Amino acid sequence: MSLLAISSRTNRVNFDSATGRTWQVPITRIGGLPIAVIDREQSAKLLVELALNRRGVQQPPLIVTSANGHVLSLCARRTAVRNVFLQTDLIHADGMSLVFGSRLHCLTPLPERICTTDFFHDVAEVGQRCGARMFLLGGTRAVSDAAAKRVKAQYPNLNIVGHACGYIRRENDEANVIDAINAAQPDILWIGLGVPLEQQFAVRNRYRLTGVGLIKTAGGLFDVLSGEKSRAPQWLIDVGLEWAYRWYLEPRRLSVRYFTTNPHALYLLLTQTGG
Repeated sequence: MSLLAISSRTNRVNFDSATGRTWQVPITRIGGLPIAVIDREQSAKLLVELALNRRGVQQPPLIVTSANGHVLSLCARRTAVRNVFLQTDLIHADGMSLVFGSRLHCLTPLPERICTTDFFHDVAEVGQRCGARMFLLGGTRAVSDAAAKRVKAQYPNLNIVGHACGYIRRENDEANVIDAINAAQPDILWIGLGVPLEQQFAVRNRYRLTGVGLIKTAGGLFDVLSGEKSRAPQWLIDVGLEWAYRWYLEPRRLSVRYFTTNPHALYLLLTQTGG
């Protein structure tokens, strides 16, 4: 279950028992999941504040994740995956389809999409001003090394306390990776293993990652940070068509996903959104 006490479905006050602090984030139901009604700037400040407040408490970390159309469809089809998402503490809308759906059906629509690739930079800006420590977990070894190097160059005052490859064998590697992360004592752990592996890793290991303040799932963030993959042109991002650019770059891998999950996600947005 989530580590936070929730007082209501649509306007919740969260009590963090590890720090004794209370904070509030409105949520609304979109496509069947509870999605945070918050913008990037507010969320970046909140995440850094929550993480720093938990520094040194040696308690399980909070978990913040994201949802898009693919996630909505996956959660509706696989109960085990949905249960993992519901055990996280906050879910961002990383998909313009969720924003559009909220504008049609929700009393309080989402202010904007919180794309993790952009959001990382929001958090990095706040984090380097506040002395936050971060650990990057994900990608191949080459991608992980390149991402850490480029982040350090772009944010010289941001304390990257460690990074590691995301190709982890649960039986052989997971314990060593967790020990390394705990030893580094990051305030924020970014995990980019892909959906649903990153959510499962975070929930499964949260009671072992007591040296971490907050976990943020990151999807393919490190491929972009490392320069391995490019973002869509800004005009495509602005009109909600970044998915089309990804499809253009990887048609073989994404065609099946888009043709099977997009219609299902649209159905969920039309029938399981509101509040």
